[in-house]
Amino acid sequence: MDFRKSSYLALPLAAVLIVSAGCKSKSTGPVVDTTPPTVVSTNPLNGATGVAVITATFSEAMDASTITAASFTVTGPASASVNGAVAYDATTRTCTFVPTTALAAGTSYSATVTTGCKDVAGNAMVSNYVWTFETASVSGNQTLPVLGDAAAFAVLAGSTVTSTGSTALTGDLGVSPGTAVTGFPPGTCTGTTHAGDAAAALAKVALGTCYDEIVARVTAPITVAGNLGGLTLPPGLYKSTSSLAISSGDLILDAKGDANAVFIFQVASTFTMSNLRSVVLIGGCKASNVFWQVGSSATLGTNAVCKGTIMANQSITMNTGAQLTGRALARVGACTLASSSVVLPTP
Repeated sequence: MDFRKSSYLALPLAAVLIVSAGCKSKSTGPVVDTTPPTVVSTNPLNGATGVAVITATFSEAMDASTITAASFTVTGPASASVNGAVAYDATTRTCTFVPTTALAAGTSYSATVTTGCKDVAGNAMVSNYVWTFETASVSGNQTLPVLGDAAAFAVLAGSTVTSTGSTALTGDLGVSPGTAVTGFPPGTCTGTTHAGDAAAALAKVALGTCYDEIVARVTAPITVAGNLGGLTLPPGLYKSTSSLAISSGDLILDAKGDANAVFIFQVASTFTMSNLRSVVLIGGCKASNVFWQVGSSATLGTNAVCKGTIMANQSITMNTGAQLTGRALARVGACTLASSSVVLPTP
């Protein structure tokens, strides 16, 4: 018999446990982030034409205090610096440069995100990220879209109009080819209600014509994407190939003293305003000159304040207390209102 083996088997269980308790596992400690951040996308794209907003999106969360006018710069001809406001959106990991004055038409510019930008762990970018773009050589001034028979409608839908609570409409109310209008009263409408009648049908045709005309506009479009909150935009045609939101701040539209300035937003997918967010008009901008062409559906959050005519291909939802100075016009689906207000804009 192997003496050593038999002795081991004869050991009390407690002795075995004591030996086991002395064993230690290797501790790896906390994971330290040593990966430097990178720029994963920009707007406008490198070499793009037509711009009013310059953005760069990072690969990871950044230290907002390092993203400043010194670490995100724009230069023009002869490397002349462009003055602008720099902001960082932690939700989207995007920094934004909004020029103080409009960029010159038909001119090349260069944007630089420097190694001064650091992630939340303190890692700096390995090298500066530089890209160039060119502003459109054609004027971005837009002609006013023609609403025709749809102009008198504060709310117009394709299937139904549904209201709960104390909704107040200043203007006509219509639906076509659907006929269902519910919630009035207690909702009020200062104009005429057209539930599936000839006037509503004519308005729907006019809406479709105006919608298609806006979709077809291609002169000097300015590329935008994601979130417009916190931006100040000049007049022009703004084009998004996906959804648009106003969520991280209010959107300011500046007509720069031109009472005839037109703002048109082509939104390929959804348009969403978060709760309490606003579209603010300055510089003589008129709500009657602002148009939102929405490829699918639009939603205004609780107590959101929007300006302009919303033309949605599908539906429009206005949550509790949402206010619209303009029009809510849905081609196919419903307009759903909840103690909301829609007031036709002053020409």
